[in-house]
Amino acid sequence: MAKDVLCEVNNCTFWANGNRCNADRIYVVSHTGETADNSRETDCKTFEPAALS
Repeated sequence: MAKDVLCEVNNCTFWANGNRCNADRIYVVSHTGETADNSRETDCKTFEPAALS
């Protein structure tokens, strides 16, 4: 399992300094069925927008 999960979406609740993801789990799905041929065919369901200040 990956030790460091990187994320550049800094408006996500789980985003941390250094583009680290602080989520306990990462949930990624394919939006083309059960398989994907490239990253464009996937979506991160873990994303939660951060509350606006």
